[in-house]
Amino acid sequence: MGLVAALLEILQRPTFGEVILELGMFMAPIWIAVLVGVLVGWSWKPKWANLAIDSVPTTHVPALQNLSFGFSTLKLQVPSWIKETHSPPSISSSTSSSLQLEAKKSVVTDADLCYLDGLVEEQDGGPAWIQMMDRSTPNMSYQAWRRDPETGPPQYRSRTVYEDATPEMLRDFFWDDEFRLKWDDMLIHAETLEECPTTGTMVVQWVRKFPFFCSDREYIIGRRIWESGRTYYCVTKSVPCSSVLRRNKPRRVDLYYSSWFIRAAESKRDGRMTACEVLLFHYEDMGIPWEIAKLGVRQGMWGAVRKIDPGLRAYQKHRASGDPISRCAFMAQVNTKVDIENLRSMGSETNLSEIEPEDSPEKPAGRNIPRFLVVGGAIALACSLDRGLLTKAVIFGVARRFAGIGKRL
Repeated sequence: MGLVAALLEILQRPTFGEVILELGMFMAPIWIAVLVGVLVGWSWKPKWANLAIDSVPTTHVPALQNLSFGFSTLKLQVPSWIKETHSPPSISSSTSSSLQLEAKKSVVTDADLCYLDGLVEEQDGGPAWIQMMDRSTPNMSYQAWRRDPETGPPQYRSRTVYEDATPEMLRDFFWDDEFRLKWDDMLIHAETLEECPTTGTMVVQWVRKFPFFCSDREYIIGRRIWESGRTYYCVTKSVPCSSVLRRNKPRRVDLYYSSWFIRAAESKRDGRMTACEVLLFHYEDMGIPWEIAKLGVRQGMWGAVRKIDPGLRAYQKHRASGDPISRCAFMAQVNTKVDIENLRSMGSETNLSEIEPEDSPEKPAGRNIPRFLVVGGAIALACSLDRGLLTKAVIFGVARRFAGIGKRL
């Protein structure tokens, strides 16, 4: 009743200006407290919160979970004086002298190839895809879909057709971390930890830039390429790595899957096979509310995708110049040859449970989101976005709905 009485007293001020001034003074401490709570909540995490994460196996699950976009599609920019910088964790001395990944203990196996092929053929048994976008430019066309599994983060599928590009060029382009640092402004560190010269399998470490109210994210990624004719199955997923110690910042992403299916395609210009089709399947659990991440992905997706094409064209010029290729691009050319039709016939005789891990990840603990954190998070998100990527009106509107959804996440 005291709060109501205070509001009534403010509304009885003689002039409209005094009412606005009093309301501002009345509400300012509340919103400041909410914003401070959100900032502290995103930046600080007790050590015991890592215990559950450390025990979760990092093998991928048979459900598609977020184009090289994920949360990176938001392309957030904040003042440099707010952004903390963290040096990436280093490789322990016990393993730094050896970069050879033995084939017998490969972290990316034929089971991963079968899983990717099931996604390509839409025979993975997951829910139906919902189309999100259909856009094009003179040099590329793009379509995207999303689906929400019963467990795990949102899952994304995209189809991009690049004009005047070969499958081999796209294969090398997506694998070349050295060049990616030049066009992907979310990637701030990339390092090869292990590699196998026989299979082409690599283990790499990425650190990606996140907005100021989140710490940066670290990824330990295993990747490998299979070739069937001039069709390429490129698998990347999160893998365990004891040689890189886990730290609070950057925060490690334990659930990550991002894989490409690349092949030649007809050009929309003249019908010749001078274009390249890329199917991307992506998911990850970045440790933020999934509904907020979905909103950011939907609004920022096209802006992020459009930046890939200029990067590709620059990469084509770089390769045409005759400069030596990077080590990652060289490893992209070390492929495992496979007869995909024979693999499918063998896979049809194998129970899917033999490929899937026994324990599919449930919705992580701690997903219950209090109302004030959801609304406060939306405010912080709205205040940090630039170039109108997400309008504040949209964020504040959905925040009210997310406050009810948060209890079920």
